[in-house]
Amino acid sequence: MANQSLTLDPQALRSAAGQAVATLKVLANEDRLLLLCQLSQGEMCVSEMEEALGIRQPTLSQQLGVLRSEEVVSTRRQGKNIYYSVADAALLDILAVLYRLYCPKD
Repeated sequence: MANQSLTLDPQALRSAAGQAVATLKVLANEDRLLLLCQLSQGEMCVSEMEEALGIRQPTLSQQLGVLRSEEVVSTRRQGKNIYYSVADAALLDILAVLYRLYCPKD
């Protein structure tokens, strides 16, 4: 930290660290990260994600379940399809940084 005179509340830091760790755990799976990167471009249904990413349906459903339980994606039903989207704006910021750092430049 650049400013040494800044006093940080240890309890607030611990709470924030806990939130950050939980988010990083969600992102620490290649399939979930791919799903979130794809969903950062807009909502999609399962069949669209399966085709776009080449992730087989059982794996896709399992990882979407994790993302739902962690409340980082939201869903809406239209007919027989369930559409997924990223529910956490902060997560979109993190994905943008990861994209900038790790994804190939055009």
